[in-house]
Amino acid sequence: MELWLALVLVAAAALIGIAIGFVIGGLHRKKVAENEIGSAEQEAKRIISDAMKTAEAKKKEAIIEGKDEVHRLRTEAEKEIAERRKEVQRQERRLQQKEETLDKKLDNLEKKEENVARKLKDAEKKLEEIETIKKSQFEMLERISGYSVEQAKAYLLEQLDGELAHEKSLKIMDYEQQLKDEADKKARNIISLAIQRLAADHVTEATVSVVALPNDEMKGRIIGREGRNIRAIETLTGVDLIIDDTPEAITLSCFEPVRREIARVALEKLISDGRIHPTKIEEMVDKARREVESAIKSAGEHAVIDAGIGNLHPELIKLLGRLRYRTSYGQNVLNHSLEVSYIAGMMATELGMDPAVAKRAGLLHDIGKALDHEMDGSHIELGVEVARKYKESDAVIHAIHAHHGDIEAKTIVACLVQAADAISAARPGARRENLENYIKRLEKLENVASSFDGVDTTFAIQAGREIRIMVKPDVVSDDKMAVLARDICQKIEAELEYPGHIKVHIIRESRAIDFAK
Repeated sequence: MELWLALVLVAAAALIGIAIGFVIGGLHRKKVAENEIGSAEQEAKRIISDAMKTAEAKKKEAIIEGKDEVHRLRTEAEKEIAERRKEVQRQERRLQQKEETLDKKLDNLEKKEENVARKLKDAEKKLEEIETIKKSQFEMLERISGYSVEQAKAYLLEQLDGELAHEKSLKIMDYEQQLKDEADKKARNIISLAIQRLAADHVTEATVSVVALPNDEMKGRIIGREGRNIRAIETLTGVDLIIDDTPEAITLSCFEPVRREIARVALEKLISDGRIHPTKIEEMVDKARREVESAIKSAGEHAVIDAGIGNLHPELIKLLGRLRYRTSYGQNVLNHSLEVSYIAGMMATELGMDPAVAKRAGLLHDIGKALDHEMDGSHIELGVEVARKYKESDAVIHAIHAHHGDIEAKTIVACLVQAADAISAARPGARRENLENYIKRLEKLENVASSFDGVDTTFAIQAGREIRIMVKPDVVSDDKMAVLARDICQKIEAELEYPGHIKVHIIRESRAIDFAK
């Protein structure tokens, strides 16, 4: 019991001690905190006092700086206002001077207008006086001459127009003659140079070919039993075989030279082989046809190379080769085409032009003659058609179309081809025709044209391909010319035989002749 009580007392004493210690510690801490709070308040008061002093100093500095800035701005504004005031005063003085100048000018203009008005009144008075004098003079002239003003004016204009027209005609004729003389001189020089530079052989061909035979016995073998061999040859080639008394020779006749050449080559092969019967004939004709076609192509290629042109369509090359077997009045057409190409190219060079187009047009100008035995139409129309078909240039097509004068030559190349064609055909020995038949044909053509009323004179030109007819202008009017041309064409077609086309050219000319006395 005593132990338990002792423990309780000890515990109570301990608790009392702890409580007393806690109270004493709290008092001490309170005292310390109160001391720290007092120190903080004093520090805060000191900081606030310092901040207020600093702010006051900065405020005074800001006020002083603001006053200085206001003073500076005020000074600058006053200076700018003074300058602007001076500028305004200067502008006012300038405007005042301009107003004074304008006032002076207005005064001068008013004075000038008054002078002009006064002068206009004087001029009107003088014009009235002049009109009065002019009217009186015209009346006097009308009484003296017997013409009114309009009549006199018309008379004077008529006289002046007649004199001027006469003088103008004389001047035009003089200039035309001078230009023609100069052009003729230059053209003769160019043509003569081209002819001198060209050297060509003259080859004449006919419509028959002669094949030599080893002996006369061969004629019978060619004829065959009951004529079967000769019939087979004629049927396959389209050529007539003429077997007569001519020793050791057979004549082949055909207007188409390519077929005649195929028959000649085939017949020579048959004679060389010795075996002549219808089957062998057919075989040899096929071989001959292939050989001739190859020769045609080769001839066309050589012509293109000789002429110095390129990029020619293969079909045109073949047609050129066919011209090797075509003749015109005995002149080989391929050789003639090459001559025309050479001459046209040389004349183009003399004129300072590019000769390539002239050579090309010259070589192709008669290309239609390779087709005129097979197709309807003149060689010009066929040539133009085939050149256009194979995309030749417009210059070449126009030269082909114009080389016989069917249309007007509008380019220098066409004129050169015309001249070269005439030169090649007209050179001595180039072409041949029976002179008597030629003259008779032209005379018949002129007589047909002369048989119509109103025809004055006729001229057959271009080897009978054209006839020019001069008519009497007082008998045949312009309206009747077309009818007359058609009637003459119909009579030529009915009464004459001729190859190709004939151009009927009617000319109605009125001339005025005067003499200076």
